[in-house]
Amino acid sequence: MIVFAGIVPCSPLMLPSINPERLGLIEKTRNAMKELAEEIFATHPDTIVLFCEHTQTPHDAFALNVADPYSASLATFGDLGYAQTYHPDFLLADKAQRELRKNGLPVTLVTEADLPFGATVPLEFLREHLPNIRILPIAPCTLTPKEHFEFGAALRSILVESPKRIAVIAAGDCSHTRSADAPGGLHDEGKQSDELLETIITQKNTAGLLQFDENLLKTGQDSAYKQIVMLFGTLDGAPAHSRVLSHEAPFGVGEIVAELILN
Repeated sequence: MIVFAGIVPCSPLMLPSINPERLGLIEKTRNAMKELAEEIFATHPDTIVLFCEHTQTPHDAFALNVADPYSASLATFGDLGYAQTYHPDFLLADKAQRELRKNGLPVTLVTEADLPFGATVPLEFLREHLPNIRILPIAPCTLTPKEHFEFGAALRSILVESPKRIAVIAAGDCSHTRSADAPGGLHDEGKQSDELLETIITQKNTAGLLQFDENLLKTGQDSAYKQIVMLFGTLDGAPAHSRVLSHEAPFGVGEIVAELILN
């Protein structure tokens, strides 16, 4: 059963070991992540299904990453001492890939033992008080938003029928063009994209999400949209309302933290 749903950023700049001198600039996001972690803990999940980008992802298929163990490192960002280990939910992964393929959805299994930062950073916040949590990272692909939504909707029936208590998280940073020193430079489309995305999340507006302006996403260099579409798919038909805990862009990259509360 699905017990929790949320949207989180994945910037390493949220972590004290990576960004000690400017941590205060992103404190609102950090506090929201801590609040979200407490909300997840209150639901006592067995497994976190994490929609996030993988290091290597097939272009035309959704990739379920199954490795035992997964290794999480921050060495790329300068923290050479950081190391965490996670384990997969093998039964859920096997059930999901079989049922999704039976329904004609393009799915592949990959084995990436080294978790990308898109999974490592959110899990560093979310794993608190959950020492035995299992994870199942699932990556988006180049297929259309509608196909991402349909994937999430097909996955929903599998998660709902599972005897496990499952939290579903969409992880990704939004636009990368919110300031002149942002990774993508300054483009007004980045702010427009993020503000529209926040409104859509707040309203839980599925139609608006699927009709999102592709130019805004492309020019703003968004990296969270498809994961959010997948998440909305998993909640299709479920009574839920949303609340955005924080939205800021202190380093030129849009960071949204939100909870979709199941009624």
